[in-house]
Amino acid sequence: MNVKDFILRLILTLISLLPIYTMTQKLHIKTWGCQMNEYDSSKMADLLNSTHGFELTENAEEADVLLLNTCSIREKAQEKVFHQLGRWKNFKKNKPNLVIGVGGCVASQEGEHIRHRAPFVDIVFGPQTLHRLPEMINRIRGDRTAPIVDISFPEIEKFDRLPEPRAEGPTAFVSIMEGCNKYCSFCVVPYTRGEEVSRPVDDILFEIAQLAAQGVREVNLLGQNVNAYRGETFDGEICSFAELLRLVAAIDGIDRLRFTTSHPIEFTDDIIEVYRDTPELVSFLHLPIQSGSDRVLTMMKRNHTALEYKAIIRKLRAVRPDIQISSDFIVGFPGETEADFEQTMKVIEQVNFDMSFSFVYSARPGTPASDLPDDVSEDEKKERLYRLQQRINNQAMQFSRAMLGTEQRILVEGPSKKDIMELTGRTETNRIVNFQGSPDMIGKFVDVKITDVYTNSLRGDVVRTEEEMGLRIVESPQSVIERTRKEDELGVGKFVVNL
Repeated sequence: MNVKDFILRLILTLISLLPIYTMTQKLHIKTWGCQMNEYDSSKMADLLNSTHGFELTENAEEADVLLLNTCSIREKAQEKVFHQLGRWKNFKKNKPNLVIGVGGCVASQEGEHIRHRAPFVDIVFGPQTLHRLPEMINRIRGDRTAPIVDISFPEIEKFDRLPEPRAEGPTAFVSIMEGCNKYCSFCVVPYTRGEEVSRPVDDILFEIAQLAAQGVREVNLLGQNVNAYRGETFDGEICSFAELLRLVAAIDGIDRLRFTTSHPIEFTDDIIEVYRDTPELVSFLHLPIQSGSDRVLTMMKRNHTALEYKAIIRKLRAVRPDIQISSDFIVGFPGETEADFEQTMKVIEQVNFDMSFSFVYSARPGTPASDLPDDVSEDEKKERLYRLQQRINNQAMQFSRAMLGTEQRILVEGPSKKDIMELTGRTETNRIVNFQGSPDMIGKFVDVKITDVYTNSLRGDVVRTEEEMGLRIVESPQSVIERTRKEDELGVGKFVVNL
């Protein structure tokens, strides 16, 4: 081939690829499961936007790449995945270049089996390999005959290769660790997300400082078991979770701090001392107990008793009397008797839980509990679950009614989902509050007097704005951009954020 023919062929090849790289590409992500999955999905979107210019779409039919971020906690999780993939298969018939990927915990658990049952799937990736998505998509587009399965556990590499965080409001999630070493007999997390790996302290603090500079005021630290956090500092020292909480609370601009999820056996006294000393740490804690029966807790391999759990709550309430507690419960675990269940109901009353995530037991393949005889009937499980949820709902309503007439400090998150003409935010104790207000309140704190109580939310009237509280006045990111642009034009100066 002479040089002229080579150049002509190269030009024709580039022209054929032009639509792919000049037209805006669409990405659709469907997410099931926990807040960690929500966090991972947001990182996938940010990553593919930075590398390929993908824009998110709610319409799966118009997408160029479809990603399913899965959860394996509940029964029939696998079948739910394949039903969804069956719907997406039809899209590929009309759009042969469509890339379909399956990620999350089901992908990690099933691996190659997903490709066997759904050969039209191009990419199978685990929670620890989502950072490799840009390369995987490029490889698939380069060779349609070579599907990719990557469900390895490359430890902290995932965090090293993600784009800088982008704030999407005054609240943000920040992952501080991955995996779990506890190996509860019912749980798949150690098998799907790997063992505990903590991010370096400086990486976490830098990410949060970046978010604070963009207007974030509340941070929720994420991990399968955050109080197991043991991250390295820049000089090789090990930082505990309690120390990390104090460091995050000290970041300028962070006014509220939450975390989820934690485990009772590592809820140490130094964490309770942070609740005593640190007003930024909110008066709300999600601390799963799963069952109130010591016999069932032993079979679950939780490694603590109901009494030890209650001792933690007692210490917490000694330093934070107003703290609200939520939990996870599994009803109908193999061998659970009516007497065991009554022990759970007793603990619910004694602790006075404000809310819960509660489910009937379903065996997860590969876990030790899946070898136990599932001897509690479905009817018994459902009846116990109903009683448990009714008890907690009644307790939650009592808490809500006690707030009637009180003033609650709300971080305004944005327009209400129920009425876009109203605003919404959360109390420190995680109650949703809707109220009338102006758009300039978004991203700021307001004091709201509670006037109405509903099943899942509260309603009230603004009695005090942030300016009237005497708190620092916060500029929105957009107002900062506009102001600095004008200052640059006038030669006045520049707005600098020290990270």
